[in-house]
Amino acid sequence: MVTAVLRGLIAAALALPVLVLSPTPTQAAETAETLPLAEAVSRLPLGTESRDGYSRDLFRHWNSGDDPADGCNTRAEVLINEAVEPPTVGAGCRLTGGLWWSYYDATWVTPASNLDIDHMVPLAEAWDSNASTWTAQRREAYANDQGSAQSLVAVTARSNRSKADQDPAEWLPPSADMHCRYAAQWVATKLRWTLTADTSELTALSDLADACPDQDVTYEPAL
Repeated sequence: MVTAVLRGLIAAALALPVLVLSPTPTQAAETAETLPLAEAVSRLPLGTESRDGYSRDLFRHWNSGDDPADGCNTRAEVLINEAVEPPTVGAGCRLTGGLWWSYYDATWVTPASNLDIDHMVPLAEAWDSNASTWTAQRREAYANDQGSAQSLVAVTARSNRSKADQDPAEWLPPSADMHCRYAAQWVATKLRWTLTADTSELTALSDLADACPDQDVTYEPAL
């Protein structure tokens, strides 16, 4: 009798659907790693850069963003997320009002039309640093990456255009107080996407790490 009951319970259990649980926010956070800037720089793989075959069109952006239902593209979603004072979101995701802090040049900015969304590691630099081997889907994911707050940053158009596609050996933010933060976000983005760095870039980052001994880098590898 007992055996029959046990068999029945086992059979019932086997008939139940298997639930696949998604990672909780806490579990996802546990995949992130924090380490000193100097150590983070040492983890960047050395590579030889090549711009052969590059076109900005190979990185599709801006797409429909993290929430296609909200009617906003990636640019608008980043602006909404980074606003110090939130803008009003109207029909067609038209943004009015709002206030932003452009940390590159320590400048308060309004309206949103005066801002660019900068790829922390520019698309051309990413191409040079291994993205040339990626699929189109991965390049699109990179160009619209909101999985890390460090990948895309709202800054003044003038500072973004001054930076262009230069790496830290060639350009740093006009605000010297922001150099440590910038270096950490640059390195975090390269580690997140397994991008290489060339010799001059590594030298510049190592010098920044020496000047920023208390600066940490936090990153989570992109899927």
